[in-house]
Amino acid sequence: MDQQQPQQQTIRITLDDNVAQGEYINFANIIHSPSEFVIALGRIVPGRPDVKIYSRAIMTPLHAKQLVEALAHNISLYEQKFGEIRIEGVQPFSSNEQSN
Repeated sequence: MDQQQPQQQTIRITLDDNVAQGEYINFANIIHSPSEFVIALGRIVPGRPDVKIYSRAIMTPLHAKQLVEALAHNISLYEQKFGEIRIEGVQPFSSNEQSN
């Protein structure tokens, strides 16, 4: 029986110049439905009551979970190289906040 190994696909990532510049964000709002997660990323400035949203990502629950796993993996790699990211004194996220 001749079994072939599946070939790994190469993905080419392209960025437009304006996207490549990036945006500093310090705010995220996440809502979800049974079929999708919506993540709005923005910036809040001290002393201002408004938040400017710079990007909004809409993804399936599977992709949202894969994103969480990828972030956790990369945070682990970062902390191995640079040390623990400390969160003392940072206002914690409230798990009591409702999501759609």
